[in-house]
Amino acid sequence: MLLASDRLMATEPVASAAATLAAAGVPVVSIPPLPHGEPSAAWQAALQQLWGAGVSPSAVLVVTQDDQAGLRVGTATMGPGSASAPELSPVEDLGALACLLATQVELRRRGEPPAASAPPGWMLTIDGIDPDTERARAAQLTTAAGRIGWNGAPSLTESRVTPMVLAAGVYDGQGADSHLLPGPVPGVSPTEASAATRARRVLDLRGGLVHETFELDGLVTRVVRFASLARPGLLVRRAEWTRACPPPARPLAAPVGELVTDEGTTTGSTWQRTRSGTLGGGIVAAVATARWPSGTPTDGGPIVEDQFTAYVADPSAPPDPEHAAALARQAEELGFDHLLAEHRRQWAHRWAGADVVIEGDDELQLATRFALFHLMSSVSDDGEAAVGARGLTGTGYRGHVFWDADVFVLPFLAATHPPSARAMLEYRVQRLPAALATARSLGRRGARFPWESAHDGRDVTPRSARDRAGRFVSIRTGQLEEHIVADVAWAADTYVAWTGDVDFQRGPGLELLVETARYWASRVRIDPDGDAHIDGVIGPDEYHECVDDNAFTNVMARWNLRRAAELVEAVSPERDVGITSEERHRWRDLAEALVDGFEPDRGIYEQFRGFHDLEPLVMAEIAPRRPIAADLLLGPERVRQAQVVKQADVLMLYHLVPDELRAGTLESNLRFYEPRTAHGSSLSPAIHAALFARAGGLEQAYEALRIASRIDLDDLTATTGGGLHIATMGGLWQALVHGFAGMRPRDGRLQVDPLLPPQWSALEITARFHGSRVTIRCTSQDLHIHAERPIEVLVDGEPQRVGPEGRSFRRQGSVWEPSR
Repeated sequence: MLLASDRLMATEPVASAAATLAAAGVPVVSIPPLPHGEPSAAWQAALQQLWGAGVSPSAVLVVTQDDQAGLRVGTATMGPGSASAPELSPVEDLGALACLLATQVELRRRGEPPAASAPPGWMLTIDGIDPDTERARAAQLTTAAGRIGWNGAPSLTESRVTPMVLAAGVYDGQGADSHLLPGPVPGVSPTEASAATRARRVLDLRGGLVHETFELDGLVTRVVRFASLARPGLLVRRAEWTRACPPPARPLAAPVGELVTDEGTTTGSTWQRTRSGTLGGGIVAAVATARWPSGTPTDGGPIVEDQFTAYVADPSAPPDPEHAAALARQAEELGFDHLLAEHRRQWAHRWAGADVVIEGDDELQLATRFALFHLMSSVSDDGEAAVGARGLTGTGYRGHVFWDADVFVLPFLAATHPPSARAMLEYRVQRLPAALATARSLGRRGARFPWESAHDGRDVTPRSARDRAGRFVSIRTGQLEEHIVADVAWAADTYVAWTGDVDFQRGPGLELLVETARYWASRVRIDPDGDAHIDGVIGPDEYHECVDDNAFTNVMARWNLRRAAELVEAVSPERDVGITSEERHRWRDLAEALVDGFEPDRGIYEQFRGFHDLEPLVMAEIAPRRPIAADLLLGPERVRQAQVVKQADVLMLYHLVPDELRAGTLESNLRFYEPRTAHGSSLSPAIHAALFARAGGLEQAYEALRIASRIDLDDLTATTGGGLHIATMGGLWQALVHGFAGMRPRDGRLQVDPLLPPQWSALEITARFHGSRVTIRCTSQDLHIHAERPIEVLVDGEPQRVGPEGRSFRRQGSVWEPSR
């Protein structure tokens, strides 16, 4: 990118060189000269415009001339919105400048791979090749665009990690043996990555790019690759191969352990296809390759090779190779530079509606953007989206869908990119018939959604597995972890709360809430005293199985019954929804009768009936350093007989449905349950961070948030090699937004109530509420809210109208007062 003053653009030979650059595809912008030593609104506006198109300031070549400083050139070290001028170096004369610009033209002509140019806080850098961590690194460096995920295995051969391409929702196998079907993968160089004397890989989070640099025998091989966000299903790679690292022998390779059932060539491309042996679906990849005339490895010069690999996946039928081939040829015709530019623009657009800025904490800032990047990468924005526990970054949990998707991932998308959240809900809507059939098979009414779901909506939870000690243990979650029913209803309601999508609420959303409420109405047991109970379940604390009256399950069922009744009442005057007033009143009566284990004298909810009779172990005293697997430390039998909690259970209610609980009881339940929690699930720390923040325990909140942010970056659970913990990343966002910013929908308004830890100087969050992009920025004393279109917000319980002009508030004691 060239940003030059209009005075220079009118001179020769600069005008000629700039025209050549423009013809080569380099954008050229002419603006007024930059006054010496002073910031310029025109320059800032130009940089801001480029930033919005995905171009980092450090990728902009700035050229200017003024009477005081003369001719100067350099990169735009300042970022969008900064108040300082670029740091530029003097250039002798116009001839030297023309030579510099000619060099840029030559680099473009040779197909020079672009360098990593994202500013600080936007790049994850990994130096060296470490066989012991390469599987985790491959997951961390995954690039995806909702439909197809391309793991970050090196572009050179590395025996410890397998290159992998996964397609969302395409499974092979049946029942518990179902798993995501790998697709053909772009070929890698036969050179061993471990032979490199220097290796660096950079994940550019802002631009959605992976940059690789390998040095062997004094020769440097560079690779840039991405999964196009503008054209989901297209993988693009530009590589500058040297004789030390020759190009792949074949452009496509079969996935390890999978049979490529057919392959062939069409005009200008090669294709391969994998098929599901049980479900009929498949993945086809077609590749078109273009080489640049930069010499050959035999004569000492590098080869620049562009590879465009198009994927078409179908969960139920073998996809057509000709379709993929046509997409690959179209990509080749457009060229690398065009595809890169549109890809960057799409990522800039996504970040503009979802970024979280944490000032004063560089480590947490990078970790947060790493999480948001993978959340945005993992979910398609049309059709239906089956979001497994590891997204498209690995095969952990075989790609099955859990409550993780509904409770942890969907809220982020509902608040930042509603089409993706809607696609996630469509996955549940399309499997509602299977959920209805499951309930009938159990002798119940309504819909019983499965704990683990895959292709068709039937439960695919395995019945047994080996534990970490190698022993076979039974798995009962598929039979007993029934809170998933209410979790699906909660996700549908949360989507509507953020988006205001009334059509969904009164259509598929209503059906989800009604059928889940019907399930609970047929599931509860009424005792002789008229109290309602739910027996024989597993709550989020999976250390304790087949318990009665689990508080989380009962309260979520209560919420589900009440919310369904409310929604039916709101809709029924307008159309017939097939619900009688008798059935609606029964839902309300059952909700009132459901026991929740609350003990008024202690202000505590008993996690399940009999929990307080168990051995009173406190994990914080036994294992001061958590997270920890309590079942390994103490043995599963002792854990079952003790007050040891795997993850937030009772406490999860304060996060999801706080209005269902007694006011003023969060702190007492935090004091009781958190010390007893092992945080044996990666989902746990983020939820505790959010709750500690709401309770004012900012130091504890910050520490829990830090742990959640490092789960995958530091591989804290030694499981990142199987894929990233996408739900943990969603939990991290919720901790920041719901916990620290106090930002959540409430009764058609957006509630905002921030509390910042002392480590941060400011927190800025961008989201969407009822179709309006909203940005809040807060410090310990100041709060500013801006909305593209007017919305109602709640600040300290007081409704405020906020629009494009924004509203500011100042903290006075514990209260936010409007600024005058």
